[in-house]
Amino acid sequence: MSLTDWTGAAVAPSAGDEPPAPDEWHPVDVPGRPERFADADCVAYRTEFGDPRDGDERATLELRGLFAQARIWLNGDLLGEHETYFCPARYELDLDADNELVVECRAPDEFGGVYATDRVPDERAVPGIWWGADLETHPETFVDDLSLTPRRTDEGAVVDAEIAVEAGEPLDDRISLSVRPQGFRGGGVMERAKVETDGPERTTVTKTLELRDPAYWWPAGFGPQHQYAVRAKLGNSERVVQTGLCDVSDGDDHDGLVVNGQRVPARGFSLLPTGDPTWDVERAANANANLVRAYGHVPSAEFYEAAADAGVLVWQDLPLVGPAAADPDEASALAGAVSSAVERHPCVAAFGVRADPTDHLAGVGPSRLARYKVRWRAWRASYDDAADHEIAEKFPDGTPVFPVSGEPGIDADATHVYPGWQFGTPGDTNWVLDKYDCDGAVGAFGAGSLVTDDGHDAAGFDADAHGSYVGSGGASGGASDDESPVEASQAYQARVLKSVTETLRRRRSGLLAADALRDTDDGAGMGVLSADGTEKAGYEAMASSLEPVQVVLDAYPAPGDTRTLVVVNDTPEAVSGTVSWTAGGQTGGSDVAVDALGNEEAGTLTVPGDADRVELSFGGTDGGVRNVYPL
Repeated sequence: MSLTDWTGAAVAPSAGDEPPAPDEWHPVDVPGRPERFADADCVAYRTEFGDPRDGDERATLELRGLFAQARIWLNGDLLGEHETYFCPARYELDLDADNELVVECRAPDEFGGVYATDRVPDERAVPGIWWGADLETHPETFVDDLSLTPRRTDEGAVVDAEIAVEAGEPLDDRISLSVRPQGFRGGGVMERAKVETDGPERTTVTKTLELRDPAYWWPAGFGPQHQYAVRAKLGNSERVVQTGLCDVSDGDDHDGLVVNGQRVPARGFSLLPTGDPTWDVERAANANANLVRAYGHVPSAEFYEAAADAGVLVWQDLPLVGPAAADPDEASALAGAVSSAVERHPCVAAFGVRADPTDHLAGVGPSRLARYKVRWRAWRASYDDAADHEIAEKFPDGTPVFPVSGEPGIDADATHVYPGWQFGTPGDTNWVLDKYDCDGAVGAFGAGSLVTDDGHDAAGFDADAHGSYVGSGGASGGASDDESPVEASQAYQARVLKSVTETLRRRRSGLLAADALRDTDDGAGMGVLSADGTEKAGYEAMASSLEPVQVVLDAYPAPGDTRTLVVVNDTPEAVSGTVSWTAGGQTGGSDVAVDALGNEEAGTLTVPGDADRVELSFGGTDGGVRNVYPL
């Protein structure tokens, strides 16, 4: 059962083994992040409940999303401490008829990740029980946990299962294990594993389950999302966990990830901590993304399950953002904990260690000296990444890892590049990528935009950058004079995102993640969706620019320009069809064939001086796509 009747209070961190005892408790929602405690460094939560057990049953408490350093007391006795919010805190309880549970949560001293930055408002980083508080009853002997590690072998594939059993008495029995395909026809597995104990104790049983003719999980557009349900049963107790088989490695020469032996161009968005992360995955997939990056935080398990169902790859960061030094031993342990927490999910394709250790290009602006300033600042920038590379070695062998992701000039493994927001114009994308040889993985780019006229103070929004590029009326972004400030702001953001995304696709960049899918705060942000999920102009623009097969221009057009049309094909199949264009009453077109994972030029167009937009389309045997450039 879920424990939902809670009170809470901001408290000073407890110094000893006694639970906090504030003068007043306030009703709060758990799970959740009570806004009344948004400025608190330490919050205590309290609930009372009866004994739900019947006869010889046992009870366990599971707390999920304990952010971030937690201590837990039952009836005044300290149960334990917990520090990894993305791993459940689980305890067997010795209950009385009436019970009091107190949980103290403190803000992290380190490894706060994006929660410790100004990109997340205080109310999103409240110390608390974010994801769930459940009290479970079990037989005297029960299966307490089932951990899975799927892996490819020369003969096919296996799933390594680790089963934790709580024995209430001496045990000599066998656990039944099964692996069954979910939603597709395929071979299953039935096995048994011996379990023995000398008395009441916890024991762990391991078993390797071999899959004959295994079916693999693929990102959307490259194959089906096959998954398996693994069941461990002992008497009347069982655990069922879903997993899938997917092998991901680095591609050669910056040409993307290799998934199950197939090169896959990865395109999508960074996700920041917002509301329901499963909803964010759905909205990213609807915008034609096949990649989401969990920037500087670790989401709940439901996030990865949603990504696996949607066929979306996940780039998972450690909660390490900014320049602050991290204890290397603790950081290495954290890398191991994150790996273990997500290893059963077939969608997890890459890991990041540290994001944005410097901000040396912030505020360069749109001046005509922007390129000179970028070169000067990048030349002067420095960052010692030795510790981050050492931490990266703690991730599973062969897994793509980006030890450092950040701005050009520090030799980052994945580049964060913001032409048209931090510096220059979107047209500087080719220059900066060539200058700093950073085509391979582009982990962040984009521009912020307003949702309301007074949103300039929103978390995660650079009002100075916005003022430099958009101003109060938006004319510098190419918006018309009769647009509102919000419309002009969003139009500029859409133009930046479209320009940079299509430049990266024409250059065949292996991985790109726009910053970001959704705002974290009301009023403004880097997202193409507002904090409440409302679409900005950038959402539709990105959905068009991320179409797997799309016709684009070699640069964002302006009246009088002559531009080259290019068909980009990010699918594993060759395509052919007709390219058509319309601008200012003029039209044109041509036929084109494009190899799998290739690009092909399709002629040129000259934009009439009176055109207010350029419309492109590409039609093939599987239907057509459309791409629009407002002028």
